[in-house]
This record gives sequence, structure tokens and C-alpha cells, in this order.
Amino acid sequence: MKLRLILCLLTAAASLAVGAEPIDPDRLATMIAALSRLGPEQVKANPRLTEALGKVLEATRGTPQFVQLVTQFQITGQNAGLLEVAAKNPTDEAGVTAARLVLEGGDLASVRAVLTGTNAPVAARLVEALGNAGGKPVPGLLLPLVTDAQRDVAVRKQAVRALARSQEGAAGLLKLAGEDKLPADVKFTATTELNAVRWPELKATAARLLPPPPGQGTEALPPIAELVKRIGNVERGAEVFRRETVGCAKCHVVNGAGIDFGPGLSEIGTKLGKDALYESIIDPSAGISFGFEAWQLELKNGDELFGLITSETGEELSVKLVGGAINRVKKAELARRQQSKLSIMPTGLQQTMTTQELVDLVEYLASLKKATK
Repeated sequence: MKLRLILCLLTAAASLAVGAEPIDPDRLATMIAALSRLGPEQVKANPRLTEALGKVLEATRGTPQFVQLVTQFQITGQNAGLLEVAAKNPTDEAGVTAARLVLEGGDLASVRAVLTGTNAPVAARLVEALGNAGGKPVPGLLLPLVTDAQRDVAVRKQAVRALARSQEGAAGLLKLAGEDKLPADVKFTATTELNAVRWPELKATAARLLPPPPGQGTEALPPIAELVKRIGNVERGAEVFRRETVGCAKCHVVNGAGIDFGPGLSEIGTKLGKDALYESIIDPSAGISFGFEAWQLELKNGDELFGLITSETGEELSVKLVGGAINRVKKAELARRQQSKLSIMPTGLQQTMTTQELVDLVEYLASLKKATK
């Protein structure tokens, strides 16, 4: 009687899934509960129940319930759906479990397809999920991303973070560093992550190959992972921002105050988390904002200009110099121009302040957010 009742419930609920209309949430919950009471053996032995299970999987795709069903009923051939959950929930149990299921199933080709696809945000989140899931295949999947210049830098930085979570991954990164094959745009991330690993020998190697950036005086700056845990003072951070020796206000505008040269920072706290703010201060060349690439110009008369190209016509360039002044240059007078790989923002700003002042500065920047209506 119990089996017959559950079968009737499943049949009635499954009939609603036919066609374009989604299954009603209450009936979907009824189907899941009934399937769970039956268990894998009885469901797989009955074609109608198997069909109902398929409809439930389709209705729950992309959700933690999908992962639970795949796990409970030991369903194969669902790697695309599992990867979708992993990319949506890289830090949650469902996403980590989904990533682990795909890795254990050996479908590395599907994983690589997402990692090397055109959707960089999805790839970055899947990398994070893989790092949290761990497993022997992970270093082999992620190390090639680190050195692949065709991949988005955010994906490659996330690969570094994920690799540093395992001993084999960290060793692989240090091998790249020792062979001078670690790309410059991920070197700071690698420095931060590898100097904080828990394996003494690897940590010592990291300190030698990738020494942490210096703070004020002779002391090394703490890792970003430690800095983000500290609480700063917004008012003192604003004072540091305006301080002449630090010079933030010489290049950035906050709520109408400052010089319009670098990116405006009035809403920077909405755009970047504290970890990214620390990185942008300590290693400004790691992520240069679009439109703020620096250019070195040499004129035929021997003069040189260094700044941002703000506009260009067939006949002239407009160059914004440090301090905000605009200089127009006739192309006929130009001998050479070259885009700099380095940010126009100077390195070593953290050496102009104490560690606590740096924490205060980041606390201030993090407080600059878009006004809510």
C-alpha cells in the first residue's frame, strides 16, 4: 500500500512536468520526498519512477537539490549540471561536492572545457570550487591556466589561490617561480599565497623565491589574508588618503575632492573587496583598469611624455599627465610611443605608512560605496 501510494503521487506530479510549464514547487517537493522514501533500488527498477526522477533532475538543475539527488541515486551522465552547481556555489557544500563528484568520475575534459571557455567569471568560480574540493587531478588542471596568457587574469589569479591550498599545487607554483616562468601579472598573488602556506619547507622556499613586499622600515608586510582580518579606522584612513607623503589625493577624486588623473574612487568600496584593495595598493600593476594604461611618448625634438592617452584623432593625441594636466601632441611630431606594462600608480606606497595606517586606508576605501536609494 505504501509503495502504491508513493507511485500514485509520483505519477500525478510527473504528469505536470510534460510540456513547457515548470513543475509547481509543492508538487516538486512531493516528488522529491517520495523518491527519497523509495530509495535508489526501487526507483531504478521501475521505468515510471525513473522517468519521474529524470523530470525532477531537470527541474532542480543548478540547485543543491540536484547534487543531493545525483549523490543519493548514484546517477551518472550529469556532469554538466554538476559543474553548473559548482560554478554557482564554489564555497558551499553543494558546489564543493559537485566539483568532487565530477573529479571522481574522471570527466576532466568537461572541466577543462569550462576552465578554458569564454565565460571568465564562471571559469574563475569553478577554479575556486576545484580548489576547495581538492584531489589529485586539480594541480594538473590548474597549473596550465597560470601560464596561459590567453586566459583572463582573474581566472589565472584564482588558479594560483586554489593551487596554494594543496602541497602539490604550491610546489608546482614554486617550480614555475624557480624557473622564472611565473607570469608577472600573477606573481603578487603567488607571493601572498605561498608565503602563507602551512608547509615549512615550501614556505621557506617561497620566502626565498618570492619575498613578501616590504612594509615601512625593515619589517615585511603581513600577508593579505591576515591584513583583511584587521579592523581599521575610517577617519584615520581618510587622513592617510589626503596625506602629502602618501599622495592618493594627487591622482584620485573622492566625492569631488582630489585630482582627476587615476580612476575615481567615490564608489570603490562597492566595486572591490578589501583583498583587492590591498592588492591594488601593494601591487598596482597586477590589475590596471581599462582606459588607465600608461604610455611613454618620445617626440622628434627629444622631449618625453608619460601619461594616459585620453583621446586620439588622425592628427593628434591628448595625453593626461600626472597632476591632471592635458597635453596635446601632433602625431607628426611623434617619434615613438610605447604602452607601459607597469601601472602609472607608483609601487611601494605601503612603505610610506605603517601597517596600521595601511589597514586604516583600506578601511576608508572600503567605506566608499554607492549611495543606496
